[in-house]
Amino acid sequence: MDPVAVASQCLRVLVLALILGAPLPRAWAQGPQAAFPPDHAAVRAAWRPSDVRLLASDGKELQRLRTDFSSRRGDWLPLADVSAALLRAVVASEDRRFYTHGGVDWLASASAAWSSAWGIGARRGASTLSMQLAAFLDPTLRRGPAGRGILQKLDQMQAAMALESRWTKSEILEAYLNLAAWRGELVGVDALSRVLFQKHASGLNLREAALAAVLLRGPNAPVPLLVQRSCALMRELGRPDACHGLRGFVQAALSRAGEARFDAPALAPHWTRLLRDVGLADARGEIHSTLDRGLQEAAVRSVRRRLGELRGTGVTDAAVVVLDNRSGAVLAYVGSSGVLSEAAQVDHARAVRQAGSTLKPFLYAMALDQQRLTAASLLDDSPVGLDGGGGLYVPDNYDHRFGGWVSARTALASSLNVPAVRTLMLVGPDALAARLSALGLPLDRGGDYYGYSLALGSADVTLLSLSNAYRALARGGDYAPVNLSARPGSEAQGGIRLYSPEAAWIVGDMLADRAARARTFGLDSPLTTRFWTAVKTGTSRDMRDNWCVGWSIDYTVGVWVGNSAGASMRDVSGVSGAGPIWHDVFDWLYRRHAPPQPARPPGVTGQAVSFAGLEPERIEYFLGDTAQARFVPPDLAADHGRPRIAEPVDGTILALDPDIPWDRQRLRLRAVDARSRSVTDARWFLDGQPYGQGPGMVPDWAPSPGTHVFELRSPQGTVLDRSRVFVRGGRFAVGEAVRDVGAGRPGGPGTGNHPDAQGKH
Repeated sequence: MDPVAVASQCLRVLVLALILGAPLPRAWAQGPQAAFPPDHAAVRAAWRPSDVRLLASDGKELQRLRTDFSSRRGDWLPLADVSAALLRAVVASEDRRFYTHGGVDWLASASAAWSSAWGIGARRGASTLSMQLAAFLDPTLRRGPAGRGILQKLDQMQAAMALESRWTKSEILEAYLNLAAWRGELVGVDALSRVLFQKHASGLNLREAALAAVLLRGPNAPVPLLVQRSCALMRELGRPDACHGLRGFVQAALSRAGEARFDAPALAPHWTRLLRDVGLADARGEIHSTLDRGLQEAAVRSVRRRLGELRGTGVTDAAVVVLDNRSGAVLAYVGSSGVLSEAAQVDHARAVRQAGSTLKPFLYAMALDQQRLTAASLLDDSPVGLDGGGGLYVPDNYDHRFGGWVSARTALASSLNVPAVRTLMLVGPDALAARLSALGLPLDRGGDYYGYSLALGSADVTLLSLSNAYRALARGGDYAPVNLSARPGSEAQGGIRLYSPEAAWIVGDMLADRAARARTFGLDSPLTTRFWTAVKTGTSRDMRDNWCVGWSIDYTVGVWVGNSAGASMRDVSGVSGAGPIWHDVFDWLYRRHAPPQPARPPGVTGQAVSFAGLEPERIEYFLGDTAQARFVPPDLAADHGRPRIAEPVDGTILALDPDIPWDRQRLRLRAVDARSRSVTDARWFLDGQPYGQGPGMVPDWAPSPGTHVFELRSPQGTVLDRSRVFVRGGRFAVGEAVRDVGAGRPGGPGTGNHPDAQGKH
């Protein structure tokens, strides 16, 4: 006989025997597994989503991160979280007598066996939801490439009845919906709902439920067949009107099946990845974080809004970090601007970028601690040339202006570059580099590598490490690393003392002084808040990066703005790029109250001081016995403001450009007094000979190769100042001849304007 006919006949006999109560076959009696079925709670506990879930401090979901690519699985949903429409549709489509049978629908089995054996009517299956679930739970019951054999089918029936004897109908239906494969890689009702319908399973309507139900019968069936089956099911459920426009609906839903995106919050992908990588996900794939959901949303909104306002300036990306000063917990973390970014997957909060002027507070705090200066000490903001090894290092201010003698308070708050370099000359690059490394900044070279440009932020840092270094100042000089494993309400971190509380407090007071930063930023800028905050901006070389980092008594907020590829921005500095985002975040943090100013340490004393008219009189703060009442520039006290040469700086090295006509190249000459005001009554001399037409403005000088000495003399002939200039020559075309303009001179190239000194504030 034909084997198929024999099998059909045997199945018919077995089904009839079962109906008549005949003894069970041996394979069926033994069952697939002695321990089957497992406990429902154990099956639910063993479920693992394909994503890691980041939870905010209030337990609400912030982010999902795909970690398992074998299938797409969402959360295990209890039956109460599944739409009633879907429950009706699945039962009607797959097992209409589900609530009345004991695991096997004998009537459907007999009908299916009879139709199969005698070839009467369309071939149909008789697997109940319980039988299908048994196959999900027991791998030996799953359909093979050639289908199921008779004995395997009998084992499946026995397993279904065993399942019904231990589980409730609700437990069976719940497990079935969570373990079933629906379309493509989608497994479980949560993944189905979030991907295909972009909503939670509790919100599925009848049309969505009908499509989901027929997908169980044919997960990869073509669209026309799915439309036909969905429409038939909706008619059966009493809603034939829902068939209108069904084809377009089905096509739209199925087009999402291959998408990686869940309908879930996507607020902190970079922080989720970091915490996953350090092993903070629990057995359920959940990461309980300290992120504040409202704050995170506010930071993301601010980034997108502020970058939108900067459209056309070459800005595409930003990052934000908010730290709790006390515990070291991360309260907000934005790694990129998302859809606006050219590299949205790059975590810009941990990408190394040039720090700009954001390193200056750490320098001034060291100088204060070492009592090399006070907040009122006067620093000379005038051109200076320093030996840079290959040439002269001539730092410049961001606005290319010099202020003469200024207090350390004004120099730091207004972010003046030359005074910072002069302060580093007191502290030393090696000492500063060692301190920055101790603060957790990723410096990979010593101070001799960076030289004096370290004062202006020539080192590369990350926003996360920089923000945490500022947190050390907020904690009174006490450094502790970022607490990745912190939980809401964590205790205060213990740390390492790197600055005295007095020096840290004074630096904070300087950075919070609106009047002191008015020279550069004005009185009204994004750096001004309605409560006490200390803040510092920074802009790196060629405006590639800008920063704004600051703190209150409770929080430290850091913001970076720039581009993934490091392209320069156009007229965007720390105060106009990162500053508004920083301001928005602090406004949200203190939307309901204003924080107090940090208490002044006992070791800080206040003293009324004056500056001989250079700056307004004020109350200044000092460490220990460093207080004094009057500060006067040395040259003003000694010679009442003797003029000096501002340009060219002594030791300047020039290289003539052979591509520019020799007689068109010029060097500006400028003399100033102690307050950086132009001097018009002094006489210039070049190599011992008078230069120009007596006192007053002098013409620019056309350099010639060699070593030259400029002198500034009083009307009585006294030498007031002297400056040497080295000029390197070249070959120039003069008419139709080529003229040799001399040999080179010792020294480095150019004017000595070190590129790291340009464009910083």
